[in-house]
Amino acid sequence: MIIEPKTRGFICTTSHPVGCGTQVQKQIDYVRDSGAIKGPQNVLVIGASTGYGLASRITASFGCGAKTIGVFFEKAASGKRTASAGWYNTAAFEKAAREAGYYAASVNGDAFSDEIKQQTIDLIKQDMGQVDLIIYSLATPRRTDPKTGTTYSSALKTVGAPYTNKSVDPLAGKITEVSIEPGTQEEIDNTVKVMGGEDWVLWVEALQAAGALADGVKTVAYSYIGPKITYPMYREGTIGKAKDHLEATAHELTKKLANVKGQAFVSVNKAVVTQSSAAIPIVPLYISILFKVMKEKNLHEGCIEQIYRLCKERLYANDSVPTDEKGLIRIDDWEMRDDVQAAVAEIWPQVTDSNLNDITDLMGYRHDFYNLFGFDVEGIDYQQDVNQEVEIDSLRETIA
Repeated sequence: MIIEPKTRGFICTTSHPVGCGTQVQKQIDYVRDSGAIKGPQNVLVIGASTGYGLASRITASFGCGAKTIGVFFEKAASGKRTASAGWYNTAAFEKAAREAGYYAASVNGDAFSDEIKQQTIDLIKQDMGQVDLIIYSLATPRRTDPKTGTTYSSALKTVGAPYTNKSVDPLAGKITEVSIEPGTQEEIDNTVKVMGGEDWVLWVEALQAAGALADGVKTVAYSYIGPKITYPMYREGTIGKAKDHLEATAHELTKKLANVKGQAFVSVNKAVVTQSSAAIPIVPLYISILFKVMKEKNLHEGCIEQIYRLCKERLYANDSVPTDEKGLIRIDDWEMRDDVQAAVAEIWPQVTDSNLNDITDLMGYRHDFYNLFGFDVEGIDYQQDVNQEVEIDSLRETIA
């Protein structure tokens, strides 16, 4: 079938298998060209099919020569409905990994469930024995607690007071004004349940109880802080409360891992275009300005550049991992440079509909958005008939 992008709100409801595969290959090529990393050998990536999780899996295999198991919740093609982008990404990654001689296996289902945890552990014990790196990179609006069966939904709201600022509809190219209302205590608690560190703990505890953790194991969860302009609806909002919980969890997990000399970290990463960030008001405009500034300063990075640098210069550079005073790995250091943020702050109040394309990199944002789904990829003829049904050969699938 001929596959074209169809958007609804901040998501694309179609994805292109050839475009997704090309994007995966570009990331593989970047890692190969950047050089080998003396790093982990048996890696579990929870949330492995898009964004930072996918980049982590690519870096582990093609940078470190590691075996990888990826956990995610993606949909295969059905009739005229395309598969999700993460499905096509994984199929392309696994094909390339096998051709390069690297072990790669995947588990598709609800990563919050006990069933998927056990299925993953069984696979680790069978094919790896133990893991020496666990990446936790889940991004989802809902979570069902496996102990109680209660489903919680996160809320994108402020804490304490409403917040109004401008944003942009990146596909329409229009400046908008958005107002975000404060969340209730229940909404705050539910957001922490979904996006905090509780499930990260459950994964590590389950792996530890099964004897699936190698001595010196590291586990890393991904987070974001961002600039003060986004604080009211992000870092100081309901999401921020969840991020605080996630960061506190890292210290808790390091104590739990003492018997295997393990460590847990939160890596604060750079703002990039993802399905999650596209859904957050104000952030698309900030990213569009940020991209303009960072590209002009030759500092711009996407997911793969960030994760390669994280592994090469932070996690596996020395015997100790460099962190800030709160114990956070700051791979957002270039984004948060004083000169970068000063330039963003100068541009922000100047942005209007008439100059949007001149003083921001909205086109770059839009390009990255479509790339997430395999569209707007250089060299792809989107009028060519393609097979939307793509298999993931190693898949262990349980929709729990």
